[in-house]
Amino acid sequence: MYNNYKIVCNTAAGRRRYMQYLLPPILASDIIDRYDIWINTVDACDIEFFKLIAQKYPKVNLVWQPDGIVDGINSINAFYRACVEENTIYLKMDDDIIWTEPDFFEKMVAFRVNNPGYFLVSPMVINNALSSYILQITGKLKLSKYMNARANHSILWRSGEFAFELHDWFLKTQLPDARYRQLYCGKRPIAMNRFSINSILWFGKDMKEFNGIIPGDDEEYLSCIKPTELGLANCFNGDTIVSHFSFYSQREYLDRENILERYGKHLHHEWSKIPKMEQIDKTVQAILNDIESKKSEIIQNPVPYKTAPVPTKKQWELKFKQFTRMLKHRKYKPNNTKHIVV
Repeated sequence: MYNNYKIVCNTAAGRRRYMQYLLPPILASDIIDRYDIWINTVDACDIEFFKLIAQKYPKVNLVWQPDGIVDGINSINAFYRACVEENTIYLKMDDDIIWTEPDFFEKMVAFRVNNPGYFLVSPMVINNALSSYILQITGKLKLSKYMNARANHSILWRSGEFAFELHDWFLKTQLPDARYRQLYCGKRPIAMNRFSINSILWFGKDMKEFNGIIPGDDEEYLSCIKPTELGLANCFNGDTIVSHFSFYSQREYLDRENILERYGKHLHHEWSKIPKMEQIDKTVQAILNDIESKKSEIIQNPVPYKTAPVPTKKQWELKFKQFTRMLKHRKYKPNNTKHIVV
């Protein structure tokens, strides 16, 4: 609870390989009353992971897709229909938020309460195009050239090479000795511009005004369409930071560079200094290992979902998009361009 608000964290889940790093700070936080894991996957091992976590920690509440259909990001919008409780603040975290400030939840909830006029609020997110833009404009992140404020920017959002440089820079120069605090840049309102909703907070009463009905793409609707309809701005809290692993176009490159493992090494080391965090971390790792040892058995378990059929035309469209993305990615590789100036 905070100032008589119930605090509900949620995640559209998900992938256990990322959530092993998201779970410990959420489970350890005294300010979070409930953690809703939106089960938006048909991976039996991921589902088993969430079930075991829920058995161990009463704070965790498993939420099944209301329509019984899983279709990637297209089936996330239905979950918002339950995010309309009065006197409640909802804090949504992507499943691949892999690092949070030690006092992240307290700072973001306080910011939400103290800034009720915004529709959504977000922390500063390492590997989020609009956050990178703000860091560029405020002189906190020096780029090789000016890059504009677009959620789907060809470099700030799409490029795996840029994402690697950004994470490498953050891991090497900002995490040691908590130097990330030098990136703080205050309140940054944003209006009529889409942004990636990697981590957002809203009031349940605001979502209740439209019954949590999100037509189509939740990111476009919540970050751009709805606030524009309401005449409201969103806002980045530039004094609180999280790190987001990747967008789909960046993932393959970051996996090759072992970025996730580097964050994991840092986190295990830091959490080992805090008994509560260490215990949760060890429990999560034990559950992961148990699932891995029983993987062949678990994948035989039935999954309680239907998957949306993909029409033949759509399959060809997806293949064409994958092919064009591959061609676009190639243009960054031959010249080894550096986008961040250290």
